[in-house]
Amino acid sequence: MNKLTIDDLLNLVKSYNPDEVEIIKRAYYYADNLHSGQKRQSGEPYIIHPLNVAYILASMHADRDTICAGLLHDTLEDTHVTKEDISHDFNPEIASLVDGVTKISKLNFSTKQEQNVANTRKIITGITSDVRIIIIKLADTLHNMRTLEYKTEFKQKENSLETMDIFVPLAYYIGAYRIKSELEDLSLRYLKPDMYKRIEERKLRLEESSNGCLKEMLYKIETLLNDKNIPNEIKIRTKNIFGIYKRLSEGHKLSDIHDLLALKIMVDEVENCYRTLYLIHNEYHPINDKFKDYICNPKTNMYQSLHTTVFGPDDRLVQTQIRTFDMDKVASFGLTAYWDEQKGKARDVMQDDLKQKFQFFKSLTEINSMFGDNQQFVNQVKTELFSDKVYVYTTKGDIIELPKGSTPIDFAYRVHTRVGETTVGAIVNNNMVPLNSELKNNDIVKIITNKNSPGPSKEWLNIVASTQAKNKIKAFFTKSERDRYIERGKDSLEKEMRKQKIVFSEFLSEENLNILLSELKLIDLDELYLSIGNGKFSASYVVNLLNKKEQPKEEVKIKHPVATIDNNIIVEGIDKVKVNIANCCSPIPGDEIVGYITKGNGISVHRKSCHNLEFLDSRMINVKWNNTTSGKFLTSLIVYSETSDKAMMDITQKAIPLGVNIDSIKTINRMDGITFQIDIYVENLTKLSKFMNDISNIKYIKNVVRVIK
Repeated sequence: MNKLTIDDLLNLVKSYNPDEVEIIKRAYYYADNLHSGQKRQSGEPYIIHPLNVAYILASMHADRDTICAGLLHDTLEDTHVTKEDISHDFNPEIASLVDGVTKISKLNFSTKQEQNVANTRKIITGITSDVRIIIIKLADTLHNMRTLEYKTEFKQKENSLETMDIFVPLAYYIGAYRIKSELEDLSLRYLKPDMYKRIEERKLRLEESSNGCLKEMLYKIETLLNDKNIPNEIKIRTKNIFGIYKRLSEGHKLSDIHDLLALKIMVDEVENCYRTLYLIHNEYHPINDKFKDYICNPKTNMYQSLHTTVFGPDDRLVQTQIRTFDMDKVASFGLTAYWDEQKGKARDVMQDDLKQKFQFFKSLTEINSMFGDNQQFVNQVKTELFSDKVYVYTTKGDIIELPKGSTPIDFAYRVHTRVGETTVGAIVNNNMVPLNSELKNNDIVKIITNKNSPGPSKEWLNIVASTQAKNKIKAFFTKSERDRYIERGKDSLEKEMRKQKIVFSEFLSEENLNILLSELKLIDLDELYLSIGNGKFSASYVVNLLNKKEQPKEEVKIKHPVATIDNNIIVEGIDKVKVNIANCCSPIPGDEIVGYITKGNGISVHRKSCHNLEFLDSRMINVKWNNTTSGKFLTSLIVYSETSDKAMMDITQKAIPLGVNIDSIKTINRMDGITFQIDIYVENLTKLSKFMNDISNIKYIKNVVRVIK
């Protein structure tokens, strides 16, 4: 049973932040009261869990609000208290943190799986608003994993897999190595218990056999540093069990793992890190290819240290890690290392550093903006952010982190969008390589650019591995396509104005433009051109919209109330008049229709949903379909498809059994797929609706709409 008490927590907080003890104490008793009567599966009072979560946070020197949120983190989910209650009883910041780690209500989802995926997304994206949400969740997960023995075997494995898939990568990305290592070991204990036990036993034997060697080396280095008046602290470190397991599973022998044993040497300043390195190399023979300078070249999660492997006493290989005391805090706790020194500003400093220095933050933000579907988002995060990585260098020595399988194009876009768009070649390790070459760890990459380059090729979308690069390439072509639509819309509008003998400059005066933008709910002139160019509005519609109030109303003389029957349309109140089906909306039997009295060309029949009717209401007349309609009627569809492979064949096959005749198909290539404009002859609305529904059910068809020109 866990013996941790509130006094243990308060004493720990007092050691670094004595002024905030009272509010933390109040949060504890507040949570204890709310969770009263609730038990954990171990039989312990439930308050033991949030108390341990808070203690883990305090061990990282977390701020007041974070510790309070740790104590209260389950209250919204498991008790009657609300976010508003917590905000009132404590403060809005604590309430926001508690809400951030609270699961989404089950009522919002039809299945448990949907809820779990949505919760995962909420936690992952929580990092973009406040990194402390992730830190609280990591502390929560860590204590749950420490007490996993009370769960069923199925739940043990399920929780362990989730921890490895989601929370271990998150701990790595924010630099919380201590939490990461413990979560890895705890997960392995339940996922591969036999392997875990074997490695644990071998590790203990190794530690025992090497204890004398390491102590001797520790004492020697300590003496050297003291003689040079270098403030220091030295600790013996052994690789975590999962780290050993991973190396063994890659085919390495235990004897090949040179960082199994390590001395962690902490000094006061960077200069003394390099002085210490010199003293160690002068005393112990180093292995040349086992030296890493992560001080000059920090890891992408801001880890800094000097790593060197030397032959220690008895010719044992020993890795030494040399860093400052501040670097060690970052190495242990990542972003949370700022807590101790920044106090009240810690949250802002942590969040700013996350955005500016942690490369994965940009990728996470882009993935979040790309995927509305929760499952797709989680899958993409696991694929790109939580899967294997490659670490390559710029020619200046900066480390760039990329998904495994990345190419020089991914690298170029990670450096800068403009670099990506003007890329014409790549040099890797001083050799010219194709742009589709897969990058490997420690490659040095130089991108060749040309400011006159026409931009990326669409084929690059099949080459790049990172979401960032794919997004940027798609954005380039979307902008290019937008520019083409704007130009097309401008040309169409000018043509329509010449047709109606309207002066362009007068028509698009500041006053008239504001009226148009307001009526059409558009932002600016480019948006107006775009809407015309992509077919949202016709040029004639836009011109008539501005001129409609100036059009003189023409008196319509109605003869005696008899009906005209012309083909399939009945016109009420007028006899002997020509009837035409309007080309703009192409009504068919079953559509609600209305007639418009034209000048010299009889009655034009429109669908009531036709937007052109807005300008024709002064000469409207009732019409209806003849019950004895016969024949087939022309109408148009727009079909949005993800691919063109088989699309036309499948669409045609859907038409045959319904007796739908396809007159023509026009294909338009777009960045997100293919658009088909299809003219068809169909008997009535029922047949058309069935045809549209059948097409929509084709797996790669995204949408089907009727056209109003």
